Amino acid sequence: MSNLIVENMKRIRERYEELGHDLMSQDVLSNPAEFTRIAKERSALEPKVNTFKTYLKLTEQLGTTRELLREEQDSEMLELARSEEASLENQCGTLEEELKLMILPEDPMDGKDIILEIRAGTGGEEAALFAGSLYRMYTHFADINGWKTEILSSTPSDIGGFKEIIFSIVGSDVYSLLKYESGVHRVQRVPVTESSGRIHTSAASVVVLPEAENVFIDINPNDLKIDVYRSSGPGGQSVNTTDSAVRITHIPSGMVVTCQDEKSQHKNKAKALKVLHARLLDKERDKQESERTAVRRSMVSTGDRSAKIRTYNYPQNRVTDHRINLTLYRLEEILNGALDGLIEAIRLEDRKKALEEQSKATVPENGA
Repeated sequence: MSNLIVENMKRIRERYEELGHDLMSQDVLSNPAEFTRIAKERSALEPKVNTFKTYLKLTEQLGTTRELLREEQDSEMLELARSEEASLENQCGTLEEELKLMILPEDPMDGKDIILEIRAGTGGEEAALFAGSLYRMYTHFADINGWKTEILSSTPSDIGGFKEIIFSIVGSDVYSLLKYESGVHRVQRVPVTESSGRIHTSAASVVVLPEAENVFIDINPNDLKIDVYRSSGPGGQSVNTTDSAVRITHIPSGMVVTCQDEKSQHKNKAKALKVLHARLLDKERDKQESERTAVRRSMVSTGDRSAKIRTYNYPQNRVTDHRINLTLYRLEEILNGALDGLIEAIRLEDRKKALEEQSKATVPENGA
Protein backbone atom coordinates (compact mmCIF):
# COMPACT_ATOMS: atom_id res chain seq x y z
CA MET A 1 0.00 0.00 0.00
CA SER A 2 1.28 3.46 -0.86
CA ASN A 3 2.43 5.84 1.86
CA LEU A 4 -0.23 8.33 0.69
CA ILE A 5 -3.05 5.91 1.55
CA VAL A 6 -1.48 4.93 4.89
CA GLU A 7 -0.96 8.55 5.96
CA ASN A 8 -4.50 9.49 4.94
CA MET A 9 -5.98 6.57 6.85
CA LYS A 10 -3.91 7.38 9.93
CA ARG A 11 -5.26 10.94 9.87
CA ILE A 12 -8.79 9.60 9.52
CA ARG A 13 -8.23 7.25 12.47
CA GLU A 14 -6.86 10.08 14.59
CA ARG A 15 -9.86 12.25 13.74
CA TYR A 16 -12.21 9.38 14.62
CA GLU A 17 -10.56 8.95 18.04
CA GLU A 18 -10.57 12.71 18.63
CA LEU A 19 -14.29 12.86 17.92
CA GLY A 20 -14.84 9.98 20.34
CA HIS A 21 -13.18 12.00 23.11
CA ASP A 22 -15.20 15.08 22.15
CA LEU A 23 -18.47 13.15 22.54
CA MET A 24 -17.59 12.48 26.19
CA SER A 25 -16.88 16.11 27.05
CA GLN A 26 -19.37 17.90 29.24
CA ASP A 27 -19.66 20.85 26.84
CA VAL A 28 -20.75 18.58 24.00
CA LEU A 29 -23.02 16.42 26.17
CA SER A 30 -24.90 19.55 27.24
CA ASN A 31 -25.33 20.74 23.63
CA PRO A 32 -27.66 18.39 21.69
CA ALA A 33 -27.01 20.04 18.32
CA GLU A 34 -23.22 19.82 18.70
CA PHE A 35 -23.47 16.25 20.00
CA THR A 36 -25.51 15.25 16.92
CA ARG A 37 -23.07 16.95 14.55
CA ILE A 38 -20.02 15.24 16.06
CA ALA A 39 -21.76 11.86 16.30
CA LYS A 40 -22.74 12.09 12.63
CA GLU A 41 -19.18 12.93 11.54
CA ARG A 42 -17.75 10.11 13.65
CA SER A 43 -20.31 7.64 12.31
CA ALA A 44 -19.32 8.53 8.74
CA LEU A 45 -15.66 7.78 9.53
CA GLU A 46 -16.31 4.49 11.31
CA PRO A 47 -16.48 2.21 8.19
CA LYS A 48 -13.14 3.63 7.00
CA VAL A 49 -11.49 3.12 10.39
CA ASN A 50 -12.81 -0.45 10.66
CA THR A 51 -11.63 -1.32 7.14
CA PHE A 52 -8.17 0.08 7.89
CA LYS A 53 -8.04 -1.87 11.18
CA THR A 54 -8.96 -5.09 9.36
CA TYR A 55 -6.34 -4.37 6.69
CA LEU A 56 -3.58 -3.87 9.26
CA LYS A 57 -4.57 -7.08 11.05
CA LEU A 58 -4.50 -9.07 7.80
CA THR A 59 -1.13 -7.64 6.73
CA GLU A 60 0.27 -8.63 10.13
CA GLN A 61 -1.05 -12.16 9.62
CA LEU A 62 0.43 -12.18 6.11
CA GLY A 63 3.85 -11.22 7.50
CA THR A 64 3.66 -14.02 10.06
CA THR A 65 2.68 -16.53 7.38
CA ARG A 66 5.56 -15.50 5.13
CA GLU A 67 7.95 -15.81 8.05
CA LEU A 68 6.65 -19.34 8.59
CA LEU A 69 7.22 -20.17 4.92
CA ARG A 70 10.88 -19.14 5.24
CA GLU A 71 11.46 -21.32 8.30
CA GLU A 72 9.11 -24.30 7.97
CA GLN A 73 10.49 -27.61 6.71
CA ASP A 74 7.44 -29.85 6.92
CA SER A 75 5.88 -30.23 3.44
CA GLU A 76 2.32 -30.48 4.74
CA MET A 77 2.69 -27.33 6.81
CA LEU A 78 4.28 -25.55 3.86
CA GLU A 79 1.30 -26.40 1.68
CA LEU A 80 -1.11 -25.03 4.28
CA ALA A 81 0.99 -21.88 4.70
CA ARG A 82 1.09 -21.25 0.93
CA SER A 83 -2.69 -21.60 0.74
CA GLU A 84 -3.10 -19.17 3.64
CA GLU A 85 -0.65 -16.74 2.04
CA ALA A 86 -2.64 -16.70 -1.21
CA SER A 87 -5.90 -16.13 0.67
CA LEU A 88 -4.43 -13.31 2.77
CA GLU A 89 -2.89 -11.64 -0.29
CA ASN A 90 -6.27 -11.70 -2.01
CA GLN A 91 -8.05 -10.24 1.04
CA CYS A 92 -5.40 -7.53 1.47
CA GLY A 93 -5.62 -6.61 -2.21
CA THR A 94 -9.41 -6.24 -2.01
CA LEU A 95 -9.22 -4.08 1.12
CA GLU A 96 -6.47 -1.93 -0.39
CA GLU A 97 -8.72 -1.12 -3.35
CA GLU A 98 -11.53 -0.23 -0.93
CA LEU A 99 -9.23 2.05 1.06
CA LYS A 100 -8.11 3.83 -2.12
CA LEU A 101 -11.73 4.74 -2.79
CA MET A 102 -12.34 5.72 0.82
CA ILE A 103 -9.69 8.44 0.86
CA LEU A 104 -11.23 10.27 -2.10
CA PRO A 105 -12.67 13.68 -1.13
CA GLU A 106 -16.39 13.59 -0.40
CA ASP A 107 -18.84 15.72 -2.36
CA PRO A 108 -19.78 18.52 0.09
CA MET A 109 -23.34 18.31 -1.23
CA ASP A 110 -23.75 14.60 -0.42
CA GLY A 111 -25.51 15.18 2.89
CA LYS A 112 -28.10 17.53 1.42
CA ASP A 113 -31.79 17.00 0.86
CA ILE A 114 -32.97 17.25 -2.74
CA ILE A 115 -35.61 18.58 -5.07
CA LEU A 116 -36.40 16.01 -7.76
CA GLU A 117 -38.09 17.01 -11.01
CA ILE A 118 -39.66 14.53 -13.45
CA ARG A 119 -41.02 15.61 -16.84
CA ALA A 120 -42.74 13.52 -19.48
CA GLY A 121 -40.86 13.59 -22.78
CA THR A 122 -41.37 11.78 -26.07
CA GLY A 123 -44.47 9.59 -26.08
CA GLY A 124 -47.46 11.71 -25.10
CA GLU A 125 -49.79 10.09 -22.53
CA GLU A 126 -47.58 7.00 -22.32
CA ALA A 127 -44.62 9.19 -21.36
CA ALA A 128 -46.76 10.85 -18.69
CA LEU A 129 -47.71 7.43 -17.29
CA PHE A 130 -44.02 6.51 -17.22
CA ALA A 131 -43.24 9.76 -15.38
CA GLY A 132 -45.80 8.63 -12.80
CA SER A 133 -44.05 5.25 -12.53
CA LEU A 134 -40.71 6.99 -11.91
CA TYR A 135 -42.30 9.20 -9.24
CA ARG A 136 -43.63 6.12 -7.44
CA MET A 137 -40.25 4.38 -7.78
CA TYR A 138 -38.45 7.24 -6.05
CA THR A 139 -41.09 7.61 -3.33
CA HIS A 140 -40.88 3.86 -2.61
CA PHE A 141 -37.08 4.18 -2.41
CA ALA A 142 -37.52 7.12 -0.05
CA ASP A 143 -39.87 5.09 2.15
CA ILE A 144 -37.38 2.22 2.30
CA ASN A 145 -34.69 4.64 3.49
CA GLY A 146 -36.94 6.40 6.00
CA TRP A 147 -36.95 9.69 4.05
CA LYS A 148 -39.85 12.12 3.78
CA THR A 149 -41.29 13.34 0.47
CA GLU A 150 -43.46 16.34 -0.33
CA ILE A 151 -44.94 17.35 -3.68
CA LEU A 152 -44.00 20.94 -4.53
CA SER A 153 -45.67 21.21 -7.93
CA SER A 154 -47.43 18.82 -10.30
CA THR A 155 -49.26 18.78 -13.62
CA PRO A 156 -51.30 15.56 -13.86
CA SER A 157 -52.10 14.00 -17.23
CA ASP A 158 -55.58 12.99 -18.33
CA ILE A 159 -55.20 9.24 -17.62
CA GLY A 160 -53.31 9.17 -14.34
CA GLY A 161 -49.70 10.09 -15.04
CA PHE A 162 -47.80 13.37 -14.76
CA LYS A 163 -46.74 15.79 -17.46
CA GLU A 164 -44.50 17.24 -14.75
CA ILE A 165 -44.02 16.63 -11.05
CA ILE A 166 -41.57 18.33 -8.68
CA PHE A 167 -41.12 17.06 -5.14
CA SER A 168 -38.67 17.27 -2.26
CA ILE A 169 -36.97 14.37 -0.47
CA VAL A 170 -35.66 15.00 3.04
CA GLY A 171 -33.47 12.57 4.96
CA SER A 172 -29.97 11.30 5.60
CA ASP A 173 -27.52 11.54 2.65
CA VAL A 174 -30.31 11.81 0.07
CA TYR A 175 -28.22 13.61 -2.57
CA SER A 176 -25.31 11.15 -2.26
CA LEU A 177 -27.61 8.29 -3.28
CA LEU A 178 -29.81 9.97 -5.89
CA LYS A 179 -27.48 12.45 -7.61
CA TYR A 180 -26.75 10.02 -10.45
CA GLU A 181 -30.43 9.76 -11.41
CA SER A 182 -30.40 12.94 -13.51
CA GLY A 183 -30.86 12.28 -17.20
CA VAL A 184 -33.29 10.77 -19.69
CA HIS A 185 -35.02 7.56 -18.61
CA ARG A 186 -36.52 5.49 -21.41
CA VAL A 187 -39.32 2.91 -21.22
CA GLN A 188 -40.14 0.16 -23.72
CA ARG A 189 -43.54 -1.48 -23.30
CA VAL A 190 -46.98 -1.94 -24.83
CA PRO A 191 -48.95 1.22 -23.90
CA VAL A 192 -52.38 0.89 -22.33
CA THR A 193 -53.61 3.10 -25.19
CA GLU A 194 -52.23 0.70 -27.85
CA SER A 195 -54.76 -1.77 -29.24
CA SER A 196 -52.46 -3.63 -31.63
CA GLY A 197 -50.01 -4.82 -28.96
CA ARG A 198 -46.98 -3.07 -30.42
CA ILE A 199 -44.10 -2.10 -28.13
CA HIS A 200 -43.54 1.65 -27.95
CA THR A 201 -40.58 3.62 -26.64
CA SER A 202 -41.28 6.66 -24.48
CA ALA A 203 -39.12 8.83 -22.28
CA ALA A 204 -39.10 11.07 -19.23
CA SER A 205 -36.38 13.35 -17.92
CA VAL A 206 -35.22 13.41 -14.31
CA VAL A 207 -33.38 16.31 -12.65
CA VAL A 208 -31.93 15.96 -9.15
CA LEU A 209 -31.11 19.23 -7.39
CA PRO A 210 -29.41 19.52 -3.99
CA GLU A 211 -31.64 21.73 -1.91
CA ALA A 212 -30.21 25.23 -1.73
CA GLU A 213 -29.65 27.28 1.37
CA ASN A 214 -29.95 31.04 1.23
CA VAL A 215 -26.26 31.38 2.06
CA PHE A 216 -25.33 29.78 -1.26
CA ILE A 217 -27.46 31.87 -3.61
CA ASP A 218 -28.41 35.45 -2.88
CA ILE A 219 -31.54 36.32 -4.85
CA ASN A 220 -32.28 40.01 -5.23
CA PRO A 221 -36.06 40.55 -4.83
CA ASN A 222 -35.81 43.18 -7.58
CA ASP A 223 -34.74 40.41 -9.97
CA LEU A 224 -38.02 38.56 -9.47
CA LYS A 225 -41.26 38.97 -11.38
CA ILE A 226 -44.09 37.38 -9.42
CA ASP A 227 -47.47 36.69 -11.04
CA VAL A 228 -50.50 35.20 -9.35
CA TYR A 229 -53.39 33.55 -11.13
CA ARG A 230 -56.23 31.11 -10.64
CA SER A 231 -54.96 27.53 -10.53
CA SER A 232 -56.23 25.01 -13.05
CA GLY A 233 -57.48 21.58 -12.13
CA PRO A 234 -59.51 18.62 -13.32
CA GLY A 235 -62.77 20.30 -12.29
CA GLY A 236 -65.23 19.99 -9.44
CA GLN A 237 -64.38 21.03 -5.93
CA SER A 238 -60.62 21.03 -6.52
CA VAL A 239 -60.72 24.07 -8.81
CA ASN A 240 -59.54 27.19 -7.04
CA THR A 241 -61.82 30.19 -6.98
CA THR A 242 -59.03 32.55 -5.81
CA ASP A 243 -55.75 33.67 -7.34
CA SER A 244 -53.58 31.26 -5.33
CA ALA A 245 -51.28 29.92 -8.07
CA VAL A 246 -47.87 31.60 -8.30
CA ARG A 247 -45.45 32.05 -11.18
CA ILE A 248 -41.98 33.42 -10.38
CA THR A 249 -39.65 34.58 -13.14
CA HIS A 250 -35.98 35.14 -12.29
CA ILE A 251 -35.21 37.93 -14.76
CA PRO A 252 -31.37 37.61 -14.97
CA SER A 253 -31.43 33.88 -15.77
CA GLY A 254 -34.86 33.66 -17.42
CA MET A 255 -35.83 30.77 -15.12
CA VAL A 256 -39.57 30.37 -14.55
CA VAL A 257 -41.08 28.40 -11.66
CA THR A 258 -44.78 27.84 -11.13
CA CYS A 259 -46.61 26.32 -8.18
CA GLN A 260 -50.34 25.77 -7.76
CA ASP A 261 -50.67 22.66 -5.57
CA GLU A 262 -51.50 24.55 -2.37
CA LYS A 263 -54.72 26.51 -1.79
CA SER A 264 -52.69 29.25 -0.12
CA GLN A 265 -50.90 31.79 -2.30
CA HIS A 266 -48.31 32.25 0.46
CA LYS A 267 -47.49 28.51 0.54
CA ASN A 268 -47.29 28.32 -3.25
CA LYS A 269 -44.90 31.28 -3.30
CA ALA A 270 -42.69 29.68 -0.62
CA LYS A 271 -42.52 26.41 -2.54
CA ALA A 272 -41.76 28.18 -5.83
CA LEU A 273 -38.91 30.14 -4.20
CA LYS A 274 -37.54 26.89 -2.78
CA VAL A 275 -37.40 25.35 -6.27
CA LEU A 276 -35.88 28.52 -7.75
CA HIS A 277 -33.11 28.54 -5.13
CA ALA A 278 -32.26 24.92 -5.91
CA ARG A 279 -32.21 25.49 -9.68
CA LEU A 280 -29.96 28.54 -9.42
CA LEU A 281 -27.59 26.69 -7.11
CA ASP A 282 -27.52 23.73 -9.49
CA LYS A 283 -26.75 26.02 -12.42
CA GLU A 284 -23.79 27.52 -10.56
CA ARG A 285 -22.55 24.08 -9.49
CA ASP A 286 -22.85 22.79 -13.06
CA LYS A 287 -20.68 25.68 -14.26
CA GLN A 288 -17.99 24.97 -11.66
CA GLU A 289 -18.21 21.20 -12.04
CA SER A 290 -17.89 21.27 -15.82
CA GLU A 291 -14.71 23.28 -15.52
CA ARG A 292 -13.16 20.84 -13.03
CA THR A 293 -14.32 17.37 -14.02
CA ALA A 294 -15.59 17.39 -17.59
CA VAL A 295 -14.08 13.99 -18.36
CA ARG A 296 -15.65 12.17 -15.42
CA ARG A 297 -19.06 13.77 -15.88
CA SER A 298 -19.13 12.51 -19.48
CA MET A 299 -18.93 8.95 -18.16
CA VAL A 300 -21.24 9.11 -15.14
CA SER A 301 -23.18 12.29 -15.65
CA THR A 302 -25.22 14.00 -12.98
CA GLY A 303 -25.74 17.10 -15.06
CA ASP A 304 -26.17 16.16 -18.71
CA ARG A 305 -29.96 16.15 -18.84
CA SER A 306 -30.00 15.26 -22.56
CA ALA A 307 -28.16 11.96 -22.05
CA LYS A 308 -30.11 8.69 -22.14
CA ILE A 309 -28.98 7.03 -18.95
CA ARG A 310 -31.34 4.10 -18.42
CA THR A 311 -33.86 1.89 -20.21
CA TYR A 312 -36.76 0.03 -18.56
CA ASN A 313 -37.86 -2.82 -20.84
CA TYR A 314 -41.12 -4.42 -19.68
CA PRO A 315 -41.33 -7.42 -22.09
CA GLN A 316 -37.84 -8.55 -21.03
CA ASN A 317 -38.21 -7.61 -17.33
CA ARG A 318 -34.97 -5.68 -17.87
CA VAL A 319 -33.39 -2.48 -16.60
CA THR A 320 -30.18 -1.33 -18.31
CA ASP A 321 -28.00 1.55 -17.14
CA HIS A 322 -26.14 2.69 -20.24
CA ARG A 323 -23.41 4.63 -18.41
CA ILE A 324 -21.87 1.52 -16.88
CA ASN A 325 -23.36 -1.13 -19.22
CA LEU A 326 -25.15 -2.85 -16.33
CA THR A 327 -28.29 -4.91 -17.00
CA LEU A 328 -30.52 -6.29 -14.26
CA TYR A 329 -33.54 -8.52 -14.86
CA ARG A 330 -35.49 -7.20 -11.89
CA LEU A 331 -37.72 -4.54 -13.44
CA GLU A 332 -40.68 -4.90 -11.08
CA GLU A 333 -38.47 -4.86 -7.96
CA ILE A 334 -36.61 -1.78 -9.15
CA LEU A 335 -39.81 0.10 -9.97
CA ASN A 336 -40.96 -0.77 -6.45
CA GLY A 337 -37.95 1.06 -5.03
CA ALA A 338 -35.22 -1.62 -4.93
CA LEU A 339 -32.60 0.74 -6.37
CA ASP A 340 -29.77 -0.02 -3.96
CA GLY A 341 -27.78 -2.43 -6.15
CA LEU A 342 -28.09 -0.24 -9.23
CA ILE A 343 -27.11 2.96 -7.41
CA GLU A 344 -24.19 1.33 -5.61
CA ALA A 345 -22.75 0.03 -8.91
CA ILE A 346 -22.91 3.52 -10.43
CA ARG A 347 -21.36 5.15 -7.33
CA LEU A 348 -18.52 2.61 -7.33
CA GLU A 349 -17.78 3.20 -11.03
CA ASP A 350 -17.81 6.95 -10.50
CA ARG A 351 -15.36 6.74 -7.58
CA LYS A 352 -13.07 4.43 -9.56
CA LYS A 353 -13.02 7.00 -12.36
CA ALA A 354 -12.28 9.76 -9.85
CA LEU A 355 -9.44 7.65 -8.41
CA GLU A 356 -7.94 7.19 -11.88
CA GLU A 357 -8.03 10.95 -12.44
CA GLN A 358 -6.48 11.59 -9.04
CA SER A 359 -3.68 9.11 -9.81
CA LYS A 360 -2.97 10.79 -13.15
CA ALA A 361 -2.89 14.20 -11.48
CA THR A 362 -0.21 13.04 -9.00
CA VAL A 363 2.12 11.65 -11.70
CA PRO A 364 4.68 14.23 -12.98
CA GLU A 365 4.45 14.99 -16.69
CA ASN A 366 8.00 13.71 -17.31
CA GLY A 367 7.08 10.41 -15.62
CA ALA A 368 9.75 10.85 -12.97
